[in-house]
Amino acid sequence: MWKSWRIAVVMLGVVAASGQNTGGAAAIASKFDTAQVRVYIATLQPHVPVPSRQGHATNRVLIYLDNGVMTRKEGEQVSELQVHRGEVRWRPASGAYVAEVTSDRPVRILEVDLKGKPSGVSTVTKLDPTVVDAKHYKVELENDQVRVLRVHYDAHDKGAEHEHILNRVVLYLNDQTAAKADEIRMSGAGVHTEENKGDQPADRIAVEIK
Repeated sequence: MWKSWRIAVVMLGVVAASGQNTGGAAAIASKFDTAQVRVYIATLQPHVPVPSRQGHATNRVLIYLDNGVMTRKEGEQVSELQVHRGEVRWRPASGAYVAEVTSDRPVRILEVDLKGKPSGVSTVTKLDPTVVDAKHYKVELENDQVRVLRVHYDAHDKGAEHEHILNRVVLYLNDQTAAKADEIRMSGAGVHTEENKGDQPADRIAVEIK
């Protein structure tokens, strides 16, 4: 089974200026486009093959926003993948393939396309959140281009002061006091203390760009 794979979007229609694709097998909703990353949500409809004839030239992080079952066909080889909301996968650059949702509901995927090589800037800090606040910050995935953190706060829970050195893409997985479920933000470096003032747990995923 492939550990991670990209769902490419090839459309017969025209992409609207707003970034939303108005028809076809899949849709692209653009979120951010910076010097480091292009961030968008790809939505695939069920039981419709989506060919990626050119493959994908960049590495990227995939975060699944829906549960589902998908297949990836590369040449004569077909792999099946069960995906779950909040699941994070790393997908290296790849050649041509065909993706398809084989379950009965659309699957949305948050894709973080990495535009270049790591900056080489030191990411070491004595206030690293995974060190000073390991209760709330866990490393989900890390390589030379990204570090992905899974963040969880219980209701009315407060964390320790910590520092972010890297720019990061933040996905909110549920409604919180300062954000709604599926909201996506770009954040930069800073030192702060976080608190969940709500009555429900707060969950996020942060993709740090090295």
